[in-house]
Amino acid sequence: MRLGTFTRLAVALSAVGFAGSAMAQDAQYVHAAIVGGKLAQAERDLERDTRAGSREPEVLLNLAAVYAMTDRSDQARGLYQQVLKRGDASLLLSGSRVASAHDVARKGLSLLDRDTAIQMTSR
Repeated sequence: MRLGTFTRLAVALSAVGFAGSAMAQDAQYVHAAIVGGKLAQAERDLERDTRAGSREPEVLLNLAAVYAMTDRSDQARGLYQQVLKRGDASLLLSGSRVASAHDVARKGLSLLDRDTAIQMTSR
């Protein structure tokens, strides 16, 4: 994956996870790991949460971002689609910004689709 795509995904998607839930502290830790480039660590923590039954949109979106940043776009796409199939939720992003989980998932899908189109045209 190109560095520009990594940066866009890190900024656009890994910011999710500061929602005011019981998982807020874990989400902040995972966010810091993603932004710090510790993707394997973030992935382990997020996958542990999903194995424990978490279907929180911030967990799914952060895991999708990690998958996208590690060239696993099919897995990322599946998680974004899972978020879109559920009810929408408000997420508190960095800088006290609020976003819809569905908007973040749609943004992630559009970045994946854009990256796929760029790869196809560069062949």
